Amino acid sequence: MDQVRNDAAGFVVTDLVAVMKANRAYLSEIDGAIGDGDHGINMSKGFGAAGERLAGAPAGLSQALATLGETLIEGVGGSMGPLYGNFFGAMAEAVGKRDVVDAPTFAAMLDAGLAAIQEIGGAKVGDKTLLDALVPARDAFAAALAAGRSFSDALDAMAAAAEKGKESTRDLVARVGRASRLGERSKGVLDAGATSCALILGSMARSLKSQL
Repeated sequence: MDQVRNDAAGFVVTDLVAVMKANRAYLSEIDGAIGDGDHGINMSKGFGAAGERLAGAPAGLSQALATLGETLIEGVGGSMGPLYGNFFGAMAEAVGKRDVVDAPTFAAMLDAGLAAIQEIGGAKVGDKTLLDALVPARDAFAAALAAGRSFSDALDAMAAAAEKGKESTRDLVARVGRASRLGERSKGVLDAGATSCALILGSMARSLKSQL
């Protein structure tokens, strides 16, 4: 069946924890080019703390996402803690107490997560932020479903669009955040937020597909 049981999908979040910890140095290196260089450190710390809270206590996807969101808001400094914390918290609410996670449910999760981020910040696509990966990914997932493609295929489309969006930030000038002070000098490198967003969406796609 083209769905995953909510109460058995907490592994999606534990997989995310592993991905963020594995990419700690990579994300900080990217961030160091035009930022503080601590994005990977903060993400690894926040996701790692969530992993510790979830260890030994199997959770459904909604519970695990809520725990991750709360932990990121409480324990990650800068703008990324609130942004990703609210992103995952909104995704958790979109799943709620549903028995299964299917394509329409995941589409609702993406919509809710994006809306939560947009409520906090004033960035838009083209400003060299995580939205340059998230918005195309959400749109690609929705377009795949509208074309009658399977949940698995839609996840592939989402991950590919996130990667393409991430790569697009290399040619963009930062319009918001600390990097915006560099102006044209911010061009030529990837945005750390877009990179972590692509890693997150890619990981979620792989995890869900493994059970479809």
